[in-house]
Amino acid sequence: MRRWLLPALLLAALIGAWQVAASTGAVADALHLDPILVPSPAEVAEALWENRSLLAENAWVTLQEIVLGFLLGLALGLGVGFLLRPFETLRLAAYPLMVASQAIPILVFAPILVVWFDYGIGPKLAVVALVCFFPIAVATADGLRAVDPEAIKMMRTLDASRAQLLWRLEAPTSLPFVFSGAKIGATFAPIGAVFGEWVGAESGLGHLILQDNALLNTSRLFAAAFLLAAIALSLYGLIALTERRVVTWR
Repeated sequence: MRRWLLPALLLAALIGAWQVAASTGAVADALHLDPILVPSPAEVAEALWENRSLLAENAWVTLQEIVLGFLLGLALGLGVGFLLRPFETLRLAAYPLMVASQAIPILVFAPILVVWFDYGIGPKLAVVALVCFFPIAVATADGLRAVDPEAIKMMRTLDASRAQLLWRLEAPTSLPFVFSGAKIGATFAPIGAVFGEWVGAESGLGHLILQDNALLNTSRLFAAAFLLAAIALSLYGLIALTERRVVTWR
């Protein structure tokens, strides 16, 4: 109960402080802004209710991009992680390139993907997959390398094949690492979806945020950001729940 109560109390305190600061104009005065640009939580909730149909329609588009892109990144990350394990030379050659690829901002890739794949869902899925791929691949590779060498020797003395070593020892050992990488990827996935929609989209929460920013409709902008946060937390919670059901020995 304490795990849920303490964060809820902290969140309630932060929202209360935000409400007071926005209602009194303290935030607007501190930032030298027009009070209309600093909505209160009550105004955000009102915008969320009044624009529920529009927000739900765009949230559904973004949710599809996040989930499908995350699953694509998960598949690529697991595939690369398992591929690098038995080939040490390949790992030494590919690992620095994987790290270097993360030094290039995703906003550089996004316009190129739009040029290649047009304005459909393809570029968004690619951006989300690229954002999620790296933490999952690195976590998987590290998890497979974390196997106790003595356990490997014991399995080999029992005449275990390479496939049996992988599925009976290395894969179970790597599962906690894989779930940790997946949870990191889940928090990055909405960011990738928004970046993809900013570059080129006709719908989605990222597209709606751009419109609201141009129209100075900050209440609905905050409402869209709230939905993005809710999607990220839901995906993270689903992965954490799956981890508790699968990694029972942790």
